[in-house]
Amino acid sequence: MAVTIDLTGKAALITGASQGIGARIARLFHEAGASVALNHPGSEGPRADAARLAAELDAVRPGSALEIAADVSNPEAVRTMMAELRSRWGGLDFLINNAAILRDRTIAKMTLDDWAAVVGVNLSGVFYCCKYGLEILRDGGAIVSFGSIAALQGFHGQANYASAKAGVQAMMRVMSREGARRGIRANAIAPGVIETSMAAAIPEAVRAEMLKNVPLRRFGDPSEVAAVALFLCSPLASYVTGQTIEVNGGWRG
Repeated sequence: MAVTIDLTGKAALITGASQGIGARIARLFHEAGASVALNHPGSEGPRADAARLAAELDAVRPGSALEIAADVSNPEAVRTMMAELRSRWGGLDFLINNAAILRDRTIAKMTLDDWAAVVGVNLSGVFYCCKYGLEILRDGGAIVSFGSIAALQGFHGQANYASAKAGVQAMMRVMSREGARRGIRANAIAPGVIETSMAAAIPEAVRAEMLKNVPLRRFGDPSEVAAVALFLCSPLASYVTGQTIEVNGGWRG
């Protein structure tokens, strides 16, 4: 017997959806029947990528996809984005907090701007999206936010990123308790190394060392992460909340 995840009539916001994992999530949710809002920070490249993907999806099902600019580290921009989505769609069913940036340096060399920028997008941005997203999220909805293997492994040069991602995972545990009275579930996904443009920037020697820690002997594909996000927003995960789901090929080293 086939099991189908049908999100027809539902609406999802995916932050950082112009490329990589966010874009794949947008595609998969759209394939499942949801309307999708593709958030980007407003800069030229991400705007063009998000607009192109939204147009492609909207051509398949008119009125079902849009691109929307907001720097998630700016609380007023997030508030405005949520107000626009309420006006367009009446609210949201799913909030996917995927937007992230990297500014890797050792603690000794990390500037205050490096710290503030990464924490601003990767942690505060999730808080702002949850805070203002709750105002338009319908009862019974779901929040999925992205942690990282870095939160556990403490990779060299990632004090800002690892701290932010650990905070996101903790925030979802709190959110699961606070959202429960409205039937809103909140979970985190902690990917390992996934084949995106961000991972492509890792030096080859470092990639080779990382791969030694992965029992499946390969890095992940964005579609494999998107599938977990879809599961967490589906009725199949109706009793799953407050969890961090690791998608890392079995990395435990």
